[in-house]
Amino acid sequence: MRIGVCPGSFDPVTQGHIDIFERSSKLVDKLIVAVCENPAKHSLFSMETRAELIRRSVTHIPNIEVDFATGLLNDYVKSKNSHIIIRGLRALSDFEYEFQRALFAKYLDDDIETMFIMTNNKYSFVSSTGIRELAKFGGSLDGLVPEEVKLALESKFNGENNRSE
Repeated sequence: MRIGVCPGSFDPVTQGHIDIFERSSKLVDKLIVAVCENPAKHSLFSMETRAELIRRSVTHIPNIEVDFATGLLNDYVKSKNSHIIIRGLRALSDFEYEFQRALFAKYLDDDIETMFIMTNNKYSFVSSTGIRELAKFGGSLDGLVPEEVKLALESKFNGENNRSE
C-alpha cells in the first residue's frame, strides 16, 4: 500500500490545500494529512481545531486520514509505514524552502522521497497568512476557504473585533 503524508500547519486550511489533497490522493492508496505545530509561528487555531476543520472539508476524498504530527517528520512518516512526503508549491520561493527541507529529509533517511505538487494557478496567491489577514479585516473569504473554515474565521475575528479596548 502506497501511503503519502502531506504535512503542514494548515492554519487555516485553504482551497489551495484542498486542491493539493484532492490531486495527491489520486497518486497514493492512502493520504495522511498531518497537522503540525510550527514553532516559528503563533497559531490562530489549536491543532485539534485545525484537524477538525480539515476533516469537515475533505469528506469527499475517500482515502484521506487527518492526524497530528509532532517531532521529527521523518520519524512520523516511518511510523505510518510511509516513505512519501507530499508538499504543495505555489511559487519559486516555496520551492527553495521546500527543496531544502526535502534534502534534509533525504539526508536523514535515504528511503524518504518528497513529491512536489504545483498548486492550481487559481490558488497560487492564496496563503494561510493572507487568509488570516483578510479575515481579521473583514474581507471576503468566498472561494478561498471551505465554508466551515470561513465560519470559524468569522467567529474568531468577530469575537475579537467586538471586544472593548
